[in-house]
Amino acid sequence: MNERETQLRDLLVRGLGGDASAYHVFLKDLSTHLRGFLRVRLARLPDDVEDLVQETLLAVHNQRHTYDLDQPLTAWIHAIARYKLVDLLRRRAGREMLNDPLDDELEVFAVSDHDAADARRDLGKLLEQLPERQRLPIVHMKLEGLSVAEAARATGMSEAAVKVGVHRGLKALAELIRSGHENG
Repeated sequence: MNERETQLRDLLVRGLGGDASAYHVFLKDLSTHLRGFLRVRLARLPDDVEDLVQETLLAVHNQRHTYDLDQPLTAWIHAIARYKLVDLLRRRAGREMLNDPLDDELEVFAVSDHDAADARRDLGKLLEQLPERQRLPIVHMKLEGLSVAEAARATGMSEAAVKVGVHRGLKALAELIRSGHENG
């Protein structure tokens, strides 16, 4: 665990134990961390960063009782932030599809948001076809960016099983894509 992870985790644990001051510092430090995390992912939508930080902080607060002390805190927080980010992109894609773009530049963004939403939906459908021992390692490692060790802890699988699951799952996804194109 890195120093930042340890510090945030300690503040949260103290906050969960009733230390309101520690919890306040946790939320303040977390908001700084989230701004950096989300600013990178929302480079083209900088006006949405602060709203997403607040939505994520609220979700972390509301779900704090679900945090497993044996799991990495930042992985748990990043997963919440990613879900909030996907929700934002879905909302934006829906709004942009209802409005005519003002110029060509906006049209490019609307198309890319729409394509990204389609790709996420299609990937979700493909992943649903995989057994859990393949799907979960792919989701945790390839989509959420967890390490092998973090994915193993999140799934309850061994690190070797996670690696095998990713390898076999990606191979199965490739076959599903090939067979879909041949049949489609």
